[in-house]
Amino acid sequence: MKSYLSHIECTLCGEIQNANHVHRLCPECGGVLYPRYDLKAAAKELDRKVFKDRHPSMWRYFELLPIIDPQNIVTLGEGFTPIFEISKVAKTLSCEKLFVKDESLNPTASFKARGLSAAVSKALEFGISKLTIPSAGNAAGAMTAYAAKAGIESYVFMPKDAPEANQKEVFISGAKLELIDGLISDAGKLSAQLANELDLFDVSTLKEPYRVEGKKTMGYEIAEQFDWSLPDAIIYPTGGGTGIVGMWKAFEEMESMGWIDKKRPKMFSVQSEGCAPIVKAFNDGKKHADPWENASTIAAGIRVPVAVADYLILQAVRESGGKALVVSDESMLSWMKSVASLEGMFFCPEGAATLAALKELLDDGFLSGSERILILNTGSGLKYLELVGMPEISKASN
Repeated sequence: MKSYLSHIECTLCGEIQNANHVHRLCPECGGVLYPRYDLKAAAKELDRKVFKDRHPSMWRYFELLPIIDPQNIVTLGEGFTPIFEISKVAKTLSCEKLFVKDESLNPTASFKARGLSAAVSKALEFGISKLTIPSAGNAAGAMTAYAAKAGIESYVFMPKDAPEANQKEVFISGAKLELIDGLISDAGKLSAQLANELDLFDVSTLKEPYRVEGKKTMGYEIAEQFDWSLPDAIIYPTGGGTGIVGMWKAFEEMESMGWIDKKRPKMFSVQSEGCAPIVKAFNDGKKHADPWENASTIAAGIRVPVAVADYLILQAVRESGGKALVVSDESMLSWMKSVASLEGMFFCPEGAATLAALKELLDDGFLSGSERILILNTGSGLKYLELVGMPEISKASN
């Protein structure tokens, strides 16, 4: 197998960078950098049929990922998560074809495993020995797991009120953890400061070009699992936005290689009422989002007051004919319970947010009940046990 990696390109100014050098943001304008591939060569030499016989992980798409030498792959078996039809939930919403891609079945119990597997693998390939990350939770757990696997030293900056499960994931992996008073944006400032002082490579969301490549494999998998035919709509909880822009990138690549046609899903970005910078920018017709003041939500993964890739998220939503919308914390909790009782699946609140959004989209007529709809459950509800209240349970009588 060979990677078709060609160069690194700025998504804002178009400046080209050498793929063999370490990069973070664009040195010319500060824009997000994307790895680019020789898709013409890939189209001639790589048949999509080869994937059906490959190992069921995201690395089945090695040729379209940024690692040059397969020996540098750091994997715990991430990716190729199943897509389930959730017919009982669909019935309650009066829709016919509702599916969920369950990212909770990744090794670190969230979709963050994808991006951090790619980023840590590339760090290993570059000979980087120290990593740092600011995180609201799941990204930190994933980064420290893959760093431990690779033998790379890791530093984490996390809000004190991040889920306890995530804090313990970081601790048990042997990473250096600092809990701060504040949000992920505050953690990001400290992470960047320490990166400069101790020569650490900062793998903040989309402030380096490699995490998005792991996340884009969701798009490849969705196409392959639906027999190279995309759903009509994809609903996705949005914090830093790597997943939604990664999938959009994957769709563009696959179309360029002739693997899928021009039809695209409508992309829906879902945020919480207490932290909705992307939704506000979408509604205001802006290209960039203003930082959200006093961000607050039970869904730690989408409590992101500012996203460096805001313009890419908004572009994907608008180009697809989709929408950005908010849901309440109360609706997330309600849907967590409903999905568990109807389908036996323990969604994280971010995943449950997609169903709250879907109900609104169906009620408003923005989506039809006859469309094929895919939601993403981005992590396990087991990371959020503190959100699940229990009634007083009496002991069984003797």
